[in-house]
Amino acid sequence: MKTILITGCSSGYGLETARYFLSRQWNVIATMRAPSQGILPPAENLRILPLDVTNDASIASAIEVAGPIDVLVNNAGIGVVGAFEATPLSHIRKVFDTNTFGVMAMTQAVIPQMRARQSGTIVNVTSSVTLAPMPLAAAYTASKQAMRRPRSLPRIPPYGWRTSFQRPMPPSRARSSRPSQSRL
Repeated sequence: MKTILITGCSSGYGLETARYFLSRQWNVIATMRAPSQGILPPAENLRILPLDVTNDASIASAIEVAGPIDVLVNNAGIGVVGAFEATPLSHIRKVFDTNTFGVMAMTQAVIPQMRARQSGTIVNVTSSVTLAPMPLAAAYTASKQAMRRPRSLPRIPPYGWRTSFQRPMPPSRARSSRPSQSRL
């Protein structure tokens, strides 16, 4: 049975991704900053772990406890809506620390084990806001766009593993869009 580690499972896409893979009998490691044991139904193939993607010690602990990971889903993120000039730079840094540098840190943390096994998948959840200008989401868009552009992240020789970028879309748009070429 494959193991998937998903960041940001306390709500939204992370929570739904965890539910999806639990229903398909994968070993699911659902992570969140403040774990809530009742958020997902109890299951033998579920572990809920604390993880702050902006904290190196938290990342190292989660990776150690998780064991071998077949799929990493970098979903953790925080948003910001408002006029760019009115958004404190300290909050913009927090957004980038989570949405951009957190993805990089998690990716760096799993690469060694995937390289050793010559197998694995890394999925980086971006955002549909990267598709069109959104004046009141400039900082958020920039943090997600930063992860969208380096398609080759990480750029290392293929060893039977890959990276993928997924933009969640509302169900009405998703049905009319072309199916993704990516599969796990």
